[in-house]
Amino acid sequence: MKKFTGYTHGINLGGWLSQCDHTTDRYENFIKEEDIKTIASWGLDHIRVPVDYDLVETTTGEYTDGFKYIDRAVEWAGKYGLNMILDLHKTFGYSFDDGENEEGFFENESYQERFYKLWEEFARRYGKYHDRLCFELLNEVTKKEYCETWNRIAHKCIDKILAIAPDVDILLGGYYNNSIEALKDLEKPWNEHIIYNFHFYEPLIFTHQGGYWVEGMNVDFRMPFASSYADYSKFTEENTAQHSQGYADFDQNAMMDAEYFKRRIGEAVEVARERDVALYCGEYGVIDLAEPEDRLAWFETVCGVFDEYDICRAAWSYKEMDFGLVDKCMDSVRDKLVKIL
Repeated sequence: MKKFTGYTHGINLGGWLSQCDHTTDRYENFIKEEDIKTIASWGLDHIRVPVDYDLVETTTGEYTDGFKYIDRAVEWAGKYGLNMILDLHKTFGYSFDDGENEEGFFENESYQERFYKLWEEFARRYGKYHDRLCFELLNEVTKKEYCETWNRIAHKCIDKILAIAPDVDILLGGYYNNSIEALKDLEKPWNEHIIYNFHFYEPLIFTHQGGYWVEGMNVDFRMPFASSYADYSKFTEENTAQHSQGYADFDQNAMMDAEYFKRRIGEAVEVARERDVALYCGEYGVIDLAEPEDRLAWFETVCGVFDEYDICRAAWSYKEMDFGLVDKCMDSVRDKLVKIL
């Protein structure tokens, strides 16, 4: 399996230029240069920067001066020796978040053309930084029925990007919110610059415990990481509409352990090895409603498996966004946590 060199240990800057109120105050103050310096001091090698189309486009598609904030991120990353992933988190007509009320992208060719045009603009502006910056086409395609259309769109877009910036690496993920299951259904890589991308929040019942946005979740629900497989199964059935669980293959009286993660992540590794493509986990983390010690235990277990399989990754997320690692609630474990990300 190829290695995604330069992107081994990273963190997301969620909520800065994406999933936000898109105001000047947010852009100027949510993340400062000092935050990038802090991330570098932790020994990480890259940042993943989600951006929404709203940052750089009007509703009718004209470009704005919002590119200056991406310019700033690129500049700061370079100053502190960090690589950077530019992730389009929302495009016109599509968002993984239903609350954004973006619709029509997978059905409307004019929206797709707008997507291609934006990526060509990104390629023109940032392709020259290919030695320390890469692109991520689109965050978390949701429905499996989008798979065939997404493969077509992604292929066309990647070819357009590489025609302008032939040396830039490009991250590609699939349905069910960049699930491991979707990797096998991605088009096989036709260019050496394509990187397979997945997100990992398993077991969802633990990492999203009490999450108000999770379908079926009791917002008062809490559980420790050290719970039996039987409890994981029971709590999942009671609190989520998750399409798969994977607990039935284990001794129901045994406690959750690294073997669960090896089996799940191992599926991604198999696909990557078969196709000789680099593999990257663009998001992984635990909601701030879990106890700090439990969050640390989950990270220790998952990162141990990532290290065993030599998987590069970026934790979600640096600040706030229900998963923040610099938030006060993580003070007691942060020094240990940043050493294993």
